[in-house]
Amino acid sequence: MAEFSNPFRPGAGHQPPYLAGRHAEREEFLRLLGQSTILENMVLTGLRGVGKTVLLDSFKPLATSLGWVWVGTDLSESTSISEHNMAIRICTDLSPVTSSLVVETGEVRRVGFDADTDRISSTLTYQVLIEIYKHIPGLSLDKIKGVLEIVWRALSKEQHVRGIIFAYDEAQNLTDQSEKDQFPLSLLLDCFQSLQRKGLPLILVLTGLPTLFPKLVEARTFSERMFRVVSLQSLNKSESEEAIRKPVEDAECPVRLSDNSVNTIINMSGGYPYFIQFICREVYDAFIQRIDKGKRALVPAAEIEQKLDIDFFAGRWARASDRQRALLFVISRLESCDDEFTVQEVVEESKRALDKPFSSSHVNQMLVALASQGLVYKNRHGKYSFAVPLLGQFISRQEQG
Repeated sequence: MAEFSNPFRPGAGHQPPYLAGRHAEREEFLRLLGQSTILENMVLTGLRGVGKTVLLDSFKPLATSLGWVWVGTDLSESTSISEHNMAIRICTDLSPVTSSLVVETGEVRRVGFDADTDRISSTLTYQVLIEIYKHIPGLSLDKIKGVLEIVWRALSKEQHVRGIIFAYDEAQNLTDQSEKDQFPLSLLLDCFQSLQRKGLPLILVLTGLPTLFPKLVEARTFSERMFRVVSLQSLNKSESEEAIRKPVEDAECPVRLSDNSVNTIINMSGGYPYFIQFICREVYDAFIQRIDKGKRALVPAAEIEQKLDIDFFAGRWARASDRQRALLFVISRLESCDDEFTVQEVVEESKRALDKPFSSSHVNQMLVALASQGLVYKNRHGKYSFAVPLLGQFISRQEQG
């Protein structure tokens, strides 16, 4: 049999062989790029495994083809240490696209009777951006605004440049440090809101977990008007089927999936792109081995679930104490566990499921602790949701095991 490498690529932000669905989200992004004055930015949010990073990466060629300069990176916790760190982060991300731009940075007067002036020019390398930042008077906010205005003046002279997109992934890591009198998140929001009001075509695109937008609003209430929130959900059945079938439709691919196999994968994955890639990779390898041995290929569901539990869920589950696991078990019994739930619903279910049920205050305290561990989160409506997709099914398997 001719060798055909496994096309499926589960991983953190790895580009899948075929990006299924997300047409409405791409159209919304293109709409934002068409703004004559920047009134809206984008927040792209959703659970882990829903494909935020992959979709963000797919936006880049759309933007650059329309004349937008793209800068950005992942935001780490270290960016939140200080406003200065946030400003340096922006300068660092800008420097690869500005290092070929030439600006006048000063002037020197010649000596002599008919003295004239020589203008000094510099390219906007990282070192020059930092020097400009240091010499602008004022606070960190004033300094980084000044840098961005200088950068845009230089970039706007380039042909076919419409604006700059600042795209930051894992933006839920960014937070203000009020106890240290440092407000890097507020600096970012204030900076872009101020420059956009001046008419600069700078767009901010932030992606992160569902805790991101409430954090933005908490930092600056104008965030509600500043951002268009796009919440990614799991793929529907037809989109999931495309994500499964398209990568193996190559004429040279030895694997063929029956309708029954595809439906099994869709049900197991819940339509989450990461799980589709994970399960399909395992199915592909299993099918190749069975075909080589002349056996009928079936989806090894139990084996794949066990591997998924170890690779994806076990580390998160290990963070919870026994009593927290008991609470999570109660939540997994709720019909709405994969959607959202209230403290009162958890209390009532604990009375049915446990010999020692939870009180409201105890549930509240434990949910706060579980949120800090990344297992649940509180949404804008005051209700809670699992922060990990298909966590309820995993918990049910632990109980059955």
